[in-house]
Amino acid sequence: MRAPRTNTLLIRTPEGILFSQLLAGPMARFLAWLIDLACIITASSILSSITGVLGIISIDFARALTILLYFAISIGYGIAAEWGWRGQTIGKRLLRLRVVDAHGLKLQFNQIVIRNLLRFIDALPAFYLAGGIATLCTRKCQRLGDFAANTVVVRSPRLAEPDLDQVLAGKYNSLRQYAHLEARLRQRVTPAEAAISSQAILRREELDPVSRVELFRDLAEHFRSKVEFPQEATSGISDEQYVRNVLDIVYRTRTGAAQMKAPEYAAA
Repeated sequence: MRAPRTNTLLIRTPEGILFSQLLAGPMARFLAWLIDLACIITASSILSSITGVLGIISIDFARALTILLYFAISIGYGIAAEWGWRGQTIGKRLLRLRVVDAHGLKLQFNQIVIRNLLRFIDALPAFYLAGGIATLCTRKCQRLGDFAANTVVVRSPRLAEPDLDQVLAGKYNSLRQYAHLEARLRQRVTPAEAAISSQAILRREELDPVSRVELFRDLAEHFRSKVEFPQEATSGISDEQYVRNVLDIVYRTRTGAAQMKAPEYAAA
């Protein structure tokens, strides 16, 4: 029995944390392709006008070179853009789409090459008909190139800035006493790690006491492995508060933090 079609990509980490991302539909992908096609045609036209001067020597050679350049650009454009922009082309960037590994792993260069080389098959017989039919028939809306490269295209919505008043406790942050370690921590914590931790803070009341303790213990150990602070800076701090302190460093600049904490010091 064929697996039911879904519009959501579910990824479960080894730690048991479940992530979900919205899959891009055929229409959004087609519109992104039209934008990319316009970019490819524009670049090819510019180069063909440059190589056109070779027609003085040989018209056939100039035409052959123009055709070769078009194919090179159409393939190289997708590979270069998706590798340099982490799964995005100009069209995908404008429509907020992104190519990702189907299992949530880091997108590899060979995956990008495979999915772009197979564009010619997906484009048959015209206007990506084969690829469009494949996206309608596959469970994760994959064209043939995605299926071969084990990739999917997801929506990449604009992330709203977290509500810092809910995420952060507003208490004295002892980690800020060490400016060099603070800067190192901010550099090493990725946006994804900060987003996961902020969601853990916001949804902590939904967890049973045991799961809550275990979750923040694992998060705190993860952040401690990135930067080791002196014992006097972490002594007496619970794992949950340690995670809050880390988020305070990641989301707030030193100036902003000082301004927000000034009234508390005055009240003390």
